[in-house]
Amino acid sequence: MYMPAQFDNKDLAVAAQLMRSHPFASLISVDGSGLPFVTHLPLHWEEGAASGQGAQPYGQLLGHCARGNPHWKYLAERPQAVVTFMGPHAYMSPKVYPDLVRVPTWNYVAVHCTVQAEILDGAEAKDALLKQLIADHEPAYADQWRALPEDYTGKMLQGIVAFSLKIIDLQCKVKVNQHRPEAHARMLEVYDAGSPDQQALGQWMRQMGLGV
Repeated sequence: MYMPAQFDNKDLAVAAQLMRSHPFASLISVDGSGLPFVTHLPLHWEEGAASGQGAQPYGQLLGHCARGNPHWKYLAERPQAVVTFMGPHAYMSPKVYPDLVRVPTWNYVAVHCTVQAEILDGAEAKDALLKQLIADHEPAYADQWRALPEDYTGKMLQGIVAFSLKIIDLQCKVKVNQHRPEAHARMLEVYDAGSPDQQALGQWMRQMGLGV
């Protein structure tokens, strides 16, 4: 993605924070006609080994799609893909500046990952993946899943295709006008009184030490 230097965040912990707090991602591949094919889905980020043999400094993403969704076939045929995560985003009025010769902007936090896909089509691997997603989003449901009839869970597992997505490159963009310190105090006032996304951007500003 377009990445001005002032918005380029190299801290993997910041990217991990976004991927975990906003796990509903866009998986983007190329279909048989050469056009982008996008599936929106929850993904689980898993930390990888930072060094040594088989190092995965950016970790990997785990997810699944319906067997009827052709996306898993595209991943099998062309394993390299892109995954995007979008965090909070909001309009920013030029009224936050001390002068009038300014223009509006849109602030946001996003992560883009280049990934290498591997299909995980065994029942055991799919069950482990589902349990991980349950732990992420509704741990209390785990007992209900385990107690379901085996013929039912088997049918559900047959209806999905799971995959791991090894992250081979990662970009994290944190755009909160950090290069405009004259506006930070007023931005926080506006964000704190605004929508949930605006309030979340205010928290990102505070995390970066802006306007405080």
